[in-house]
Amino acid sequence: MSHGDTDASCLAEPPLADEAAAPAGITREVVVTSPGFGQPVDCVVCVPAFRRPEHLRMTLASIVGQATSRRFAIVVVENDAQGRGSATAAMGSLARCDRPWLCVVEPNQGNCHAINAAFETARAAFPRARCFLMIDDDEIAAPTWLEQMVLAAETTGADIVGGPVVPDFASAANEGLGQHPAFRPAYNRSGPVPVIYGSGNCLITRGVFERLADPSFDLRFNFLGGGDTDFFARCRELGLRFFWNAAAEIRETVPDTRTKSGWLVRRGLRIGAINYHVQWKIARSAWSRTKLAAKMALLFPASFVRAAALLASGQSALTVCHPIIVAAGSALASIGIEPEQYKARL
Repeated sequence: MSHGDTDASCLAEPPLADEAAAPAGITREVVVTSPGFGQPVDCVVCVPAFRRPEHLRMTLASIVGQATSRRFAIVVVENDAQGRGSATAAMGSLARCDRPWLCVVEPNQGNCHAINAAFETARAAFPRARCFLMIDDDEIAAPTWLEQMVLAAETTGADIVGGPVVPDFASAANEGLGQHPAFRPAYNRSGPVPVIYGSGNCLITRGVFERLADPSFDLRFNFLGGGDTDFFARCRELGLRFFWNAAAEIRETVPDTRTKSGWLVRRGLRIGAINYHVQWKIARSAWSRTKLAAKMALLFPASFVRAAALLASGQSALTVCHPIIVAAGSALASIGIEPEQYKARL
């Protein structure tokens, strides 16, 4: 796709659902810091958290138990300013941790607000840290995860490192969904890659944030989701280098509610909407956006060809339908109709 200079005659960018901006005058509250908070560290593990305190305890236990000699800190962001169940869980889980850590409350609810709070707090609190890792509060890191991620960044010179998020289904009967695109990792082997798509298992070096405008994660994706996809797409546009480390594994706990056909359909529609908005942002000229409109027109019929290929390879009905659903999500987003993954959490 050609990304020519911005053209004043091009169509205005359609707003994402519930376009958000950070309210002025609202500051994040530091709930607690560890006794050894001031010691220098090489890297920081960031954990945005929202109303999953029991699982957050398991997430934090997996971080504290990392098999590494590297100096690292932990930053937990509580995104439920009223309930604060995650903050309570963090304080209990990290009370005896010998790593520097802190927990802050981000009063503005939403996925991008929480992630921005995590990275901004980590960068400010630990100015000597060279890299920042992220894990979600429904995930568990393998014992060598941090070492594998940091080592990959050091040995390859990559600006951003990604790793697999492997699903752990609550019911064994759902394990066949592991090959569904909603759960399957983007790559299956280690090496340089053109881009990564999710922040649930990533390492970002400090220099990346210095090259991008603040806030790093675009708040217009706050409730739709996809702020991470947009972030990494902008990094690719800047020529930053990506690396995938297949050995740096994180496991995601998948409840039965996320294996239902209705949830997977909504997920596919949301992926399509995110893809459309990310591409619209990159297509800055009138010509680029004309090409994008043509692509959208062809995407839906082309999705049936891809679905037919999946059917011929023996994939499940849910997997076969996925490219059609994603294409439908992109088409609907182009006319202003899209789901909101995170608004239901409020």
